[in-house]
Amino acid sequence: MDRRSTGAVMGTLTTKLKRISLLWLEGFREACCFHRVITYCFRSKELAIRMGQCFLLNGFFFLGSIFILRSFIIPTLQWILPDGCLQITSQESCSIGGILRLYSFLRFWLVQLFYVFWFYPLYIFSFILNTIWYNDIAKFGFFAIEKGYSGTKSSSQNNLPAEQNTADRDDKATDFEGVMIGIAEQVYSILLLSFFFLEVYVTGFIPYIGKTLNFLLLSWMYAYYCFEYKWNFSGLRLDKRLDFFESNWAFFAGFGGPCVLAIFLYSPLVSYGVMAILYPLFVMTATGTEADKVITSQRKKWKGEGLGRIPIFVSADYLSMKVLLLFPLQQVQSTKAL
Repeated sequence: MDRRSTGAVMGTLTTKLKRISLLWLEGFREACCFHRVITYCFRSKELAIRMGQCFLLNGFFFLGSIFILRSFIIPTLQWILPDGCLQITSQESCSIGGILRLYSFLRFWLVQLFYVFWFYPLYIFSFILNTIWYNDIAKFGFFAIEKGYSGTKSSSQNNLPAEQNTADRDDKATDFEGVMIGIAEQVYSILLLSFFFLEVYVTGFIPYIGKTLNFLLLSWMYAYYCFEYKWNFSGLRLDKRLDFFESNWAFFAGFGGPCVLAIFLYSPLVSYGVMAILYPLFVMTATGTEADKVITSQRKKWKGEGLGRIPIFVSADYLSMKVLLLFPLQQVQSTKAL
């Protein structure tokens, strides 16, 4: 009996791990469907322009500046201001250690000046522009995807009866309430993701398993960021987003995997530049991904069985609600109602 029960448990565990792997691979594959981006760019001129601007700023200017610094400026400074006796022809001058220390001091501060007057302003400038451009890219991509059946929508809207137009006017009375709910959702979402980012940062310091947890949490975080644009434009409520995300955690862990690889493979500055180029591509693949259909197709093979929900944002949610309690009670209650 013990052997049979052990075998049954192992069989269930193996099946579970296989399903997790398959769903993870589906998410990874969907994230890497970059051919969709080319199709969307052909459909939308505005999208193609924004993507080109993003590649030019982050690839040519930012990463190009790093390449020039490391390949030309620093080697030139080391040639002009050597740090060793082998690069100084005169042994008399080499015996004077003060000169070498002066050379090292000058090299260090010249490089720091390059960072202060070029890299840091460029980083801030690119961060602001990228934030604006990513939203534009998601918007233009969303409209490009909808473009295929926009004609049928426009024809149906032209045939709306007068009663429907009257109902639309009546619905405007509730527009203010909808705007307030939308603002409350955005505030809560910002708090939630901020605390989740802090959680991701802290897990990196955990011994032995810290890097693995950090990679997993970062994968979820970037996957949520990529899909949030689509969910915003489609009007999906925040509570449904979180429920769908946490119920299909394996798929989103796979989707965010390629996004995180750039962070782990390069230095911080280079990883920022690479990620700034790749991120709009992942936003576009997320916009074009019908995650619910992909996940449902897999569940049909499993006879409708899921993997269970993981409360990914439970800690961030708890801290967010604690912060919201600092505000007036009515605002907190309206936020909880979301």
